[in-house]
Amino acid sequence: MRKPARILQTAAAAVLAFAASAAVAAPGDYPNKPVRLIVPYAAGGSTDSTARLVAKGLADQLGQSFVVENRAGAGGQIGQDVVAKAPADGYTLLFSAAGPLTVTPHAYASLPYQPIDSFTPVKLVAQAPLVLVANPKTGFKTVKDVIAAAKKEPGRITYASFGNGSAAHLAGELFKSLEGVDLVHVPYKGSAPGLVDVISGQVNVMFDVLVSALPHVQAGKLTPIAVTLRERTQLMPDVPTMQEAGVKDFEAGTWFGLLGPANLPADVVQRLSDAMDKVLADPNFQKEIRAQGAEVAGGTPQDFDAFFRAEFDKWGKVAKTAGIKAQ
Repeated sequence: MRKPARILQTAAAAVLAFAASAAVAAPGDYPNKPVRLIVPYAAGGSTDSTARLVAKGLADQLGQSFVVENRAGAGGQIGQDVVAKAPADGYTLLFSAAGPLTVTPHAYASLPYQPIDSFTPVKLVAQAPLVLVANPKTGFKTVKDVIAAAKKEPGRITYASFGNGSAAHLAGELFKSLEGVDLVHVPYKGSAPGLVDVISGQVNVMFDVLVSALPHVQAGKLTPIAVTLRERTQLMPDVPTMQEAGVKDFEAGTWFGLLGPANLPADVVQRLSDAMDKVLADPNFQKEIRAQGAEVAGGTPQDFDAFFRAEFDKWGKVAKTAGIKAQ
């Protein structure tokens, strides 16, 4: 009887092992192993730093590691392609920004994935305004001053951006189209060199990231004209929005969001969304986000999906009008 007993014991052990592995793999136990969080930019920028705050927050909430992996290149398309082609199991996620998701795709004749349909929006994490700044020697103090100068001498007023097809570039193009003015775009490889030339007087104005421009504004080297979202920012409470300054329907800037591959299971989406709600409600997280010149967003996955699609269409029209192409 000993041999049959061993067989029964072995069979029972196999059943238990199978049941245990099935339990580990059950969707309700997500996540049960480390999660890759792909950032389509190099380490050190605002998207990367925000992604690391999100990764820590999710790890604290879900009890599993969320590992940031930087996959830079091709205007963000390399990193996004990694996620678009990943299994839809929740273990490869994307943390990206407005530019790579809604602007850059319009600059390419073709992409290895579908810009919208290859992703499942999970949470709109934060939004950050740009600020229109001017060299003090221009005498520009209001948006109306810039418009008046541009209409008086078409093609003379120059505006810097931190790259062709960037959020700053598109903000300038939106401004031009809404006001019917002729401004000359001067792209730079990053915010810093653009600011240097505005401060030196080589370029007249610039739409720039708030936290980059703020120290120069405080030092009196730049004049703040307006911020680009619908509401004023706590970092520059006295500076009006572009809409308050008279540019109807103007809203630009950048935003950051958490997404997964297409067809991400609904229960995984909801678990991530619920965890992110707690992360976004954390006062320390909010403090860190505000220190970067942004504000916490939020909403449901459905809200983010609708926002994503609207932004894609909006900036697609602006990019087409401006003739923006990948360089």
